[in-house]
Amino acid sequence: MGRVGVVFKVYADNGEEEKVSREIAEKLKPNGLQLEDVAFGIKIIKVLFIHEDTEGSSVYEEKLKKIDGVREVEVEEESLL
Repeated sequence: MGRVGVVFKVYADNGEEEKVSREIAEKLKPNGLQLEDVAFGIKIIKVLFIHEDTEGSSVYEEKLKKIDGVREVEVEEESLL
């Protein structure tokens, strides 16, 4: 079996990006996390998880949605490594 990398775009409530990104880092221990400026002061949080091919990415999506202050979660990219 292979390994899969999945990048999620997480949209937080206005002004909550820093708080939400800290909580994601503490609770979910992603392989990568960064804040990205989109436009006009809007920021998104990009979160990377690497997992075995036998596991589904939807588990991570559901965990992200349960973080307080998360408005929306979207898969940006998913690929075999």
